[in-house]
Amino acid sequence: MTTDGPISLGELASWPVTRLTGVGPRKVEGLASLGVENLLDLLTYYPRRYVDRTREARVRDLVVGEEAMVLVTVVRASSRRTRGRPPRVLVTAEVRDDSGSLRVTFFNQAWRERQLTPGLTVALFGKVELYSGRKQMTNPLVDLIANRTGRAVPIYPQSEKARLSTWEIGDWVAQALRRAAPRGLADPVPGWVLDRHDLVTRGAAFAGIHAPESMDHMRVARRRLVLDELLRVQLALVQRKRHVERTTRGLSQATEGPLLDAFVQRLPFELTADQRAAIAEIARDLAAPHPMHRLLQGDVGSGKTVVAVWTLLAAVQGGHQGAFMAPTEVLAEQHAQGIRGLLDGVEVPDDGASLFGARPVRVALLTNKVGAADRRRILAGLA
Repeated sequence: MTTDGPISLGELASWPVTRLTGVGPRKVEGLASLGVENLLDLLTYYPRRYVDRTREARVRDLVVGEEAMVLVTVVRASSRRTRGRPPRVLVTAEVRDDSGSLRVTFFNQAWRERQLTPGLTVALFGKVELYSGRKQMTNPLVDLIANRTGRAVPIYPQSEKARLSTWEIGDWVAQALRRAAPRGLADPVPGWVLDRHDLVTRGAAFAGIHAPESMDHMRVARRRLVLDELLRVQLALVQRKRHVERTTRGLSQATEGPLLDAFVQRLPFELTADQRAAIAEIARDLAAPHPMHRLLQGDVGSGKTVVAVWTLLAAVQGGHQGAFMAPTEVLAEQHAQGIRGLLDGVEVPDDGASLFGARPVRVALLTNKVGAADRRRILAGLA
């Protein structure tokens, strides 16, 4: 590793996992199956859950019929074939903690006998049953955590194909963080922003998500990492917007005219100050020679649909069409009904190209439920 300043995420991505001790060819193959090929992949391969050592369930306190997670030690494991047809392999293991013992059974998972060696510490998650008077779990989730200590023990997503244990992944993460510690991790968020919003540094966040001292510590780390992800998405969107503005030509729309005036005048209510402000900003974008790239955000009932319809009418006024898309058919039908009501009586002024003078604004609903004849008519109108 070089010694020039803090380590960026890009630099982490340039270091393969083979730089870590204990990551040989077979481990590289297993990590690759999890999508982990470099140190950035490893540090962003977050635990899926944690064993809260301050609140973990004990075998004695398990309730039959409820799901629970216990941290136990394997006493013994054995396998046998059942007499049914087809015969199945049944692996039975006895595990225990300092409060009592628990029977665990696995069907058609013969390899569990080799996995569950006596003395191994595992976290089991499953539904508690009662069988022959004893508490039992059948086919529970098993996480090998070896002798991991701490108040909150991280458990990583694994697949049997990877042939990796959660403690191996945790050890490699710890090794990566130790190696990065002398230089530290570069942090794009200024210190004054961190202070204002009570956020930890990026390095502290990675350490806290992978090796938290408590569940509260983990939540503080997660809050910062969530910010990082949202920041990257926002920067990518802004970068794309700037690129579109520089390289793409759009249709400059007139944002004043009789159609828009008639729509606003016929509304059965006055536009709110926020609606007028949103329309003014959209109008500036539509008048510009590049495509608009904007998110309109507001609470339910704040009038977003009215603003969207005004925007569509700006295109219609310029001789174009507008499309209002919805994620479900039900919502599309609701919007179509509402928009028809808003546009009732609103006419497109005569531009001299029509023999019929002014005409009503046409609204068509296009969903999977529309019949073939209506679909052809609507598509012809769009064309």
